[in-house]
Amino acid sequence: IFMKYVLSCGGKVTLAPIASVKTEWKSPLEAFEDTLAHERKVTALIHDLCVLADEEKDFGTANMLKWFVDEQIEEEANAQELIDSLKMIKDNGFGLYMLDKELKARVYTTPAPLATSAE
Repeated sequence: IFMKYVLSCGGKVTLAPIASVKTEWKSPLEAFEDTLAHERKVTALIHDLCVLADEEKDFGTANMLKWFVDEQIEEEANAQELIDSLKMIKDNGFGLYMLDKELKARVYTTPAPLATSAE
């Protein structure tokens, strides 16, 4: 979405390699703690863009970023909820099994900004 937005405004996009990411954790709790840390990093980056858009009086970009600000609040809350659940479950295999079943039952719905970006 960001790339498409920049291009639609006449900007130039330069893609760089993505650094390797961690793919193994000692526990599900550690994995979700890393997830929350990553979401917080993404939130900070989006907030930096919001500040820049405000300084530049770029109201279109500020408006586009609002959805991402709201989405990050939800993403951080979801990660924190899973961390809280995993802390309660501890090493209880049945509890982990039930959490896994609950997560498996979630249905993904493509958010509106993403649904129209696959052109």
